[in-house]
Amino acid sequence: MIQLTGVNHQFKIGKKGKERIIPVLHDIHLQISPKEVVAVVGRSGSGKSTLLNLMSGYIRPEAGEIQVNGKDVTLLSEGEWADFRLVNLGFMFQSFQLIQSMTAYENAELPLVLRGIPSAQRKRRVMDMLNQVGLSDYAGHYPGEMSGGQQQRVSVARALMLNPPIVLADEPTGSLDSENEQQLLELIGQLNKERGTTFVIITHDEQVASVAHRTITLQDGRLVGAEVGRRREHV
Repeated sequence: MIQLTGVNHQFKIGKKGKERIIPVLHDIHLQISPKEVVAVVGRSGSGKSTLLNLMSGYIRPEAGEIQVNGKDVTLLSEGEWADFRLVNLGFMFQSFQLIQSMTAYENAELPLVLRGIPSAQRKRRVMDMLNQVGLSDYAGHYPGEMSGGQQQRVSVARALMLNPPIVLADEPTGSLDSENEQQLLELIGQLNKERGTTFVIITHDEQVASVAHRTITLQDGRLVGAEVGRRREHV
């Protein structure tokens, strides 16, 4: 499903010719299987978000290979990555990333529009998905008219609209209270069970990590272990 082999990444800061090299990830070897829910944890600056951005193709590794759904995506052009991303990956963000001038329906519909799905099919699919996340009565509401939990459910609907096999989630509960967090975690578990969706979740929250099948820990840009239930395994 997702496989990283010998992946290294660093950032350069400063003016050209006087750049300072900031190593971020070191020799990452990682495999995420279909239908897994994987949590990636670690302190701030450990490289969690960089790892997610590499998986999504928003940045390229300095070295190593990344495969997603059996395809070597390391050398894809930006256009090829955009097409591949639309079909294969869904995204959830801490800040929801909804378009404020669009209704819940229109935000959820956007992937279908980008994919060129006819309007009649879009309506049925959008309403089915909003119903699945418990928001069919809020289709005409704008983000500013909804609670944080409702907005995050819209983002879930959008992430799943094209039924991608993988959803990448960056601190998806970070802006939610405890009640809405629990509801979102239950929804993720339900979607994983019913749809077989693979989730990779970046989190600082132990409660969020507890719903994962496996927890991966990053420390100073290195993978230090994977935890399955109460058992820790080296990776």
